[in-house]
Amino acid sequence: MDRKTPLILSLDTATPCSSVALTAGTRQEGKVVAAFSLTGKVTHSRRLLSIIDLLMSETVTSWQAIDGIAISIGPGSFTGLRIGLATAKGLAAAAGKPLVGISTLDALACKCITDKLVCAVLDARKKEVYTAFYQGSNKGLVERVSDMAVLYPEDLAALVTEPVVMVGDGAMVYNEVFRSLLGELLTIVPAQLHEPSAASLGLLAGEKLVRGEVLDLADGVPVYIRSSDAELNLVKKKNPITVQGQEIHK
Repeated sequence: MDRKTPLILSLDTATPCSSVALTAGTRQEGKVVAAFSLTGKVTHSRRLLSIIDLLMSETVTSWQAIDGIAISIGPGSFTGLRIGLATAKGLAAAAGKPLVGISTLDALACKCITDKLVCAVLDARKKEVYTAFYQGSNKGLVERVSDMAVLYPEDLAALVTEPVVMVGDGAMVYNEVFRSLLGELLTIVPAQLHEPSAASLGLLAGEKLVRGEVLDLADGVPVYIRSSDAELNLVKKKNPITVQGQEIHK
């Protein structure tokens, strides 16, 4: 592998958008070889492998040429993340390639070229958003400067005290909330930048792969930020609340 220009096959299934890309190198020294994104009602499990086959075929790329596989590890749709990670692990194991995990929010934020504060915002349902803050570095690239969190849009807006650029579908879902609370402090990126991009994911993964930061195929898990409904229901069953001698599950 050329340590400066690793060829990465990247997959993003954190949202309803199935995104697959081939990238070579890193954000500063790299290029997008090919990319394919499709948003629709068909589940990721029914179309992901077909998209990968199409991309590999159209670019005449062999598995031997691939240096690593990148996967969005979240936050995002619990089902989408599980499908993507299971697929990526299977491909990495079968092809004998390293697996690199990238935050969905990091991949969104790296689309923004600005000296302002950047806030990546994904719709988390239940009137909440997944989010993290980023700042431009001296290399002209954004770097995360906060932990990832799940917040109500109003609570997120309360954290903003300077001009901010928002990117991600959460910025559109809660557009009116953010605009009313932030006013002139807020800039929302153009519509085409809100969808997650496997190309951004791949260039970030190129940087990690060069540094040797890869996932253990046995232990790599999605970053959910919050528990799933199934997990919450299980906790409730294990820890019932007793009221006047009667167990209830709340």
